[in-house]
Amino acid sequence: LGAIERGHIVVVCRACLDPPCAASCPEDALKPREGGGVIFNPDMCIGCGYCVGACPFGAVNWDDDLNKPIFCIYCGYCAKYCPYGVIKLEEVR
Repeated sequence: LGAIERGHIVVVCRACLDPPCAASCPEDALKPREGGGVIFNPDMCIGCGYCVGACPFGAVNWDDDLNKPIFCIYCGYCAKYCPYGVIKLEEVR
């Protein structure tokens, strides 16, 4: 493992209860997910990018090859690889 002294920023989806990214989608490719966040249907996405600008946290990434957004699906995969333990997946009640 390498050491990081500063400058590394982790931006993760905050699972908004009323997600602005979903509200910005003109094609309804994003549906609010029960408990927060969104479910993304890439087949309905036209690649407008409105969702990227609508996220107040900058957590919507863009896949240049597919010309579509990338959304966290809350799988926890990233958390198990974080060497500093700053990412954790837990259920919020």
